[in-house]
Amino acid sequence: MNTPLTIWCNAHYAEPVMAELLRGIGPHRLIQPAVRSASNLVPASADPLLAEADVALGQPDPQQVLAVPRLRWVHLTTAGYTRYDTESFRAGMKARGAVLTNSSSVYDEPCAEHVLAMMLAVSRQLPQCWADQATIRPWQAAEHRIRCHLLEGQTALLLGFGAIARRLIELLAPFKMNLVAVRRTVTGTEPIRTLPFSRLRELVPSTDHVLNILPANASTERLFDAELIGLMKPAATFYNIGRGTTVDQPALQRALERNAIAGAYLDVTDPEPLPPGHPLWTLPNCWITPHTAGGHADEFERIVRHFLDNLRRFERGQELLDRIV
Repeated sequence: MNTPLTIWCNAHYAEPVMAELLRGIGPHRLIQPAVRSASNLVPASADPLLAEADVALGQPDPQQVLAVPRLRWVHLTTAGYTRYDTESFRAGMKARGAVLTNSSSVYDEPCAEHVLAMMLAVSRQLPQCWADQATIRPWQAAEHRIRCHLLEGQTALLLGFGAIARRLIELLAPFKMNLVAVRRTVTGTEPIRTLPFSRLRELVPSTDHVLNILPANASTERLFDAELIGLMKPAATFYNIGRGTTVDQPALQRALERNAIAGAYLDVTDPEPLPPGHPLWTLPNCWITPHTAGGHADEFERIVRHFLDNLRRFERGQELLDRIV
């Protein structure tokens, strides 16, 4: 590719990160809107400058993406792509040969480590011990010891089979668990037993750890509903690092209040932020982190390096990493 590209970016990165991006794009031109976001979870509104771009890095408005014919490649700075996961958007991109990629390769490791950390914490009664330390500091050794359990031999059910799930399977392998997954299309090449979503209801009753890693789209809206929650065994724990809208949150709250399940760990909620007065905050068997599963100290540097890696591939006409469309 000899002709320099124009790259639109709506991210507001710290100076060292921007310097790395500018060095990495080489002869290409970078343009940025007047209003930029320091968070890649904030979607951009329509921007006139996008019409000048060949490539977009960030969170461009999906309707505007379809309306500007010059744009050839959109690279999202998130692993999630809910706003772009529609038939009309996919069809519009394919019709003009444009490409959509995301940053799954940046977030698979931190998100998988985050889930593993919480699984271990719950299994070893760490939240309960920390709660003791934060209050009257009772020495409840016998009570906590008898409630601890091993991951070895337990069953974990993964809802979804993207990059995070694949990395989590690798991290869980040494614990000798019974790992099962459900996904939209089973290929037969999965490293663990994998079934279609139609089999979900028969799997939930025998599961110790239900791991929801689903994206938000029309097919996953409230997928984990009151019926599925009701099928969970009382000793099971539910984890959500996908999207809050994939769960019937009021039904989950009722199950926790009745102790119908052992507990829930939520990195995502509906809505976000979760209002300070919401009952989930104070339930003793519900543990919440504010959408931090993907966070890590060099997050934005890794996003930029992932984009630059793909830019080299784009220049050479090679297949791009983390391609969605």
